[in-house]
Amino acid sequence: MPPEKIEIFKSMESWATKNILTHLKPVEKSWQPQDFLPQADSEGFYEQVKELRERSKELPDDYFVVLVGDMITEEALPTYQTALNTLDGVRDETGASLSPWAVWNRGWTAEENRHGDLLNKYLYLSGRVDMRQIEKTIQYLIGCGMDPKTENNPYLGFIYTSFQERATFISHGNTARLAKEHGNMKLAQICGIIAADEKRHETAYTKIVEKLFEIDPDATILALADMMRKKISMPAHLMFDGQDDNLFENYSAVAQRIGVYTAKDYADILEFLVGRWKVEKLTGLSGEGHKAQDFVCGLPPRIRRLEERAQGRVKQASTAPFSWVFGRELKL
Repeated sequence: MPPEKIEIFKSMESWATKNILTHLKPVEKSWQPQDFLPQADSEGFYEQVKELRERSKELPDDYFVVLVGDMITEEALPTYQTALNTLDGVRDETGASLSPWAVWNRGWTAEENRHGDLLNKYLYLSGRVDMRQIEKTIQYLIGCGMDPKTENNPYLGFIYTSFQERATFISHGNTARLAKEHGNMKLAQICGIIAADEKRHETAYTKIVEKLFEIDPDATILALADMMRKKISMPAHLMFDGQDDNLFENYSAVAQRIGVYTAKDYADILEFLVGRWKVEKLTGLSGEGHKAQDFVCGLPPRIRRLEERAQGRVKQASTAPFSWVFGRELKL
């Protein structure tokens, strides 16, 4: 990024301390995975595990495939912290920098780290999934990394994270809803508490972009249009289990079918962010900025129309085996 753009992020540091770091919770006031799992040091541990396993029997395989996919996405956290540290002007320059951007990156990572831990332990105790295949998938995914197309640019990076945090908030919220519908209140609580974290993180990232629109509206609207032309790819898009070359697409198809994360959600997120950032009301833009504004504001209905056509062409009969549920075939 040009030096004058990097300077914008330097100038925002005191603002970030007051407005962004407040969205991190102190460790001593944070929930931990053990708060929601059987207590290994208690006399009733085996009974608690038995009850967890009995409850999990009520949930179908397609639910577990989506829950596993969500958990694997959370477990690839080293990749996401690395990605944040590629961004010019906000990266952690030393690994323990005290700049508010670096403190946020590490604090965000520490909070997110609990999500994969909690879901991983729950899935292991449930006995419903092939943990070795899941562990292989996590290793493959961290090894493969991700390409969010943010190009070391924090304008692009914070737009991506705003979108992505809302997407994970929706996804975990829907797994909570489905668990509740199947009578599994403990799992609903687990997914719900993770969704609440994602919502808090979404609020922080959207505040950053809101501030960028205030300080540098032209560069910010051009960045938003750029990210939407590229399309926001999910963090786990390079997922592989050693067997299925289309694993991410197949997992996504199941998530779409059972209503955990859908193409409609993608359009809804963009519409929400356009409203949140008051994109339609931006003034003082360049000619290119005006074109970007028109493109972004007209995109949600276009995405919905394309999705309706695509759904009309979907073949109802297609299935795929998932190694995570011992190779059982599921409808896509």
